[in-house]
Amino acid sequence: MSLVLEGFLTTVLLTLLCFGTALVVGLLVTVLRIAPVPVLRGVGAVYVEVWRNVPLLAWLVLFVFGLPEIGLTFSLFWSAFLAISLYEAAYVAEALRSGVNSVAHGQGEAARALGLTFRQSLRHVIVPQATRRVVQPLANIAIALTMATALAGAVGVVELTRAANRINLDIARPLLVFTGAGLCYLALAGGIGLLAGLVERRWSRV
Repeated sequence: MSLVLEGFLTTVLLTLLCFGTALVVGLLVTVLRIAPVPVLRGVGAVYVEVWRNVPLLAWLVLFVFGLPEIGLTFSLFWSAFLAISLYEAAYVAEALRSGVNSVAHGQGEAARALGLTFRQSLRHVIVPQATRRVVQPLANIAIALTMATALAGAVGVVELTRAANRINLDIARPLLVFTGAGLCYLALAGGIGLLAGLVERRWSRV
């Protein structure tokens, strides 16, 4: 039972840390993608295309087994954290960019007419409106990220799926063990969806 709890807590911690980091990195990439400087837009586009078009498992293997070869050594957990965070940041960036693009073009023009800089326009006009429109897309990404943490088990991180597999090797009851693990993932996904719904309803009244 302690192994199940350890795996579950590792999955929750990995999800929270990765999603928080993906939000920050994704926001930075979004700023690059909508910047008025073509070079910056190109950098943002390259980031998104590179990270989204390589499977997450390949990134995990590269970070866990490849980085030590160039002198960058992290624990299994932190290597998985970096790979998943940077991978999911590409999806967060696209969700945020879609939200920004959904804001009427006249809003940005009005902000500039008032003398606001590009940065001020983003902070005070565009981002607050865009954020309200991307709650559900971000919740979907968070749920997908939660499921993706199972891949960390393939590179040695003892998260929920790997813990369930270890227990199954001992007691040989796959239906019971993996149904229990599936219910844990279902509870996490349901919690994320519920939280997103509450946030969306709260912001709709603002």
